[in-house]
Amino acid sequence: MFNIKYIVGFFLMLSFFNCKESSTIEKTSRVAALPFYKEATFTPHWLEADGEEADIIHSIPNFSLVNQLGQEITEKTFEDKIYIADFFFTTCPGICPKMTANMMVLQDEFINDNDILLLSHSVTPETDSVSTLKRYAETKGVNNEKWHLVTGDRKQIYDLGRQAYFAEEDLGVDKTEDDFLHTENFILIDKNRHIRGIYNGLNKTAVQQLIADVKTLQNENFN
Repeated sequence: MFNIKYIVGFFLMLSFFNCKESSTIEKTSRVAALPFYKEATFTPHWLEADGEEADIIHSIPNFSLVNQLGQEITEKTFEDKIYIADFFFTTCPGICPKMTANMMVLQDEFINDNDILLLSHSVTPETDSVSTLKRYAETKGVNNEKWHLVTGDRKQIYDLGRQAYFAEEDLGVDKTEDDFLHTENFILIDKNRHIRGIYNGLNKTAVQQLIADVKTLQNENFN
């Protein structure tokens, strides 16, 4: 007759290995190479990363903003870098704290990888001053070398959010900077400023997929 302790131990061991295997699957990219995206429908385009089509597909335009340390942040800050962008505001009581917590997961994952940066745009730049962003960064444990919280011209930030990153999902709705920009999306940008993925920043599984996709992106050959 089997000892009940051995039976319980067997199933606990089985559960452990199943959990370990599940964790491994979560961090495996869905594809060998990531698609490119060029408009708000996020229709995937499968291109060679070093091909001519990839050279001319939609890319993030030049910009000039200011981070939590008062430093000018431009497209050159991210030259030869992969980065993840999102949009938030420091007084947001709803989705932003969860997004910030998940960006922190990304910061911790890539803290020693100089190829990866994070970029969070304030959608209330009129109240999120440099000093406000600095206090927020200190409170949340932001690494200033890894993660830039930026403020600046409201129109520029809103144009970037809607026309460059396609961060909102209100397709076919014309908006201006007078219409509030609020989105939970994280956008993955490659070393040539192309959009390579969009992820729900509130969803832990999506964030794990983003981590896996970043690692896939690092294996690409960029021009």
